[in-house]
Amino acid sequence: MEATYFGKLAFDWNPEIFKYFKIDAPIIAVTATNGKTMTNNAISYVLEKAGKKVLCNKEGNNMETGILSTLLKNCTLSGKIKSDFLVFEVDEGYIPVVFKYLKLDTLVVLNFFRDQLDRNGEVESLILKINDFLKTYKNNLVLNSDDPNVSRLAQANPDNKNIYYFSVEKYKYATKNMSEAGEGKFCPFCKTKLEYEYYQYSHVGKFVCPNCHFGDNKIYKIAKNVDLENRTFTVDDISYKTQFNSIYNIYNFTAVISVCSLYNIDISIIKDSLSTFVLNNGRLEHLVIKNTPTIINLAKNPTGSNVSLRILNEDKDEKELLFVLNDNLADGHDVSWIWDINFDNLNNVSRIITSGNRAYDIAIRIKTSGFDFNKIEPYLNLQEAVNALYKNNTKKYIIANYTALQPTRNEILKLK
Repeated sequence: MEATYFGKLAFDWNPEIFKYFKIDAPIIAVTATNGKTMTNNAISYVLEKAGKKVLCNKEGNNMETGILSTLLKNCTLSGKIKSDFLVFEVDEGYIPVVFKYLKLDTLVVLNFFRDQLDRNGEVESLILKINDFLKTYKNNLVLNSDDPNVSRLAQANPDNKNIYYFSVEKYKYATKNMSEAGEGKFCPFCKTKLEYEYYQYSHVGKFVCPNCHFGDNKIYKIAKNVDLENRTFTVDDISYKTQFNSIYNIYNFTAVISVCSLYNIDISIIKDSLSTFVLNNGRLEHLVIKNTPTIINLAKNPTGSNVSLRILNEDKDEKELLFVLNDNLADGHDVSWIWDINFDNLNNVSRIITSGNRAYDIAIRIKTSGFDFNKIEPYLNLQEAVNALYKNNTKKYIIANYTALQPTRNEILKLK
């Protein structure tokens, strides 16, 4: 609340306040259901390593009041922003609000999945909202070519010649059939069922419409030779190494490379920056707690949870899982989305602990997937759950939704 308080006061006082800022620098915005914070902060990190002065909402306050607070804290009395770049992650629903008056130079769209249905509604309503904004937008538009929900946005404004698609080649664990909940099954233009060569995760993958050829895009940057075990990939025959081992972060970093290339940032700087970039805020954060390797990640919807479980399953070691689920206002009170999480065939998971104020809901969901109920331990009390988790030294994976993430992280750090 503190981070957005002044922004809320200012916006309530004057909803047109954004037009009074004096900004003489490119504004880059990142939006998506999943991956906004990671991609936004990585772009900012690369630009800073290139010697640029960057204003960025790194803490993820991504609605109009949060972005407004960031601007107010960094402007002169006359509203002037002194910066080389402004880089903002923006909630999908607030792109038209924030950029009604601010001039947007580059918009990055990573993906669209179902998320907080009681707040956002169906994903189609968000897509149409951004599509309407893009009808008059003519600047850089960086789109994930492998998500049909994103790729379609290129046709919002036929006069926009600044469309840049990014893509990732098939990786080791891609599947022939969709194995998780997904949205993009039909062509948004001719309604023909899309044909997929493969699925990377959810509905993200190599697709094309057999009727109108939607999806057959000219790619600006494509990641190849993805090796999650060694955390490497290549773009334009240049090898990159990262601190992360998930396919969706390969997509995030390919977007980062695309954006930074548009602004002619030296490739060596991009490469060196991505090799050292970490978030350390519970987003795929690696910790050692009581001599036990621990990976904690945010998952606030089915796709985020399924990607986290993919990372768990791709790890051949024995491990234990803590899943913390809340249903507070910021999470969405409707937790029916947990039934779209794929808990089937968990690889070398010897025990699962659940917590949060919906600890028993997620425990029941896991039990119905076929996991041995004798190895499921629900705790409404988070401290008790964490203490129970670390009663042995087996590797730990922790998945927590939005309001559960930081309390869970703080609780495990107490043991460190």
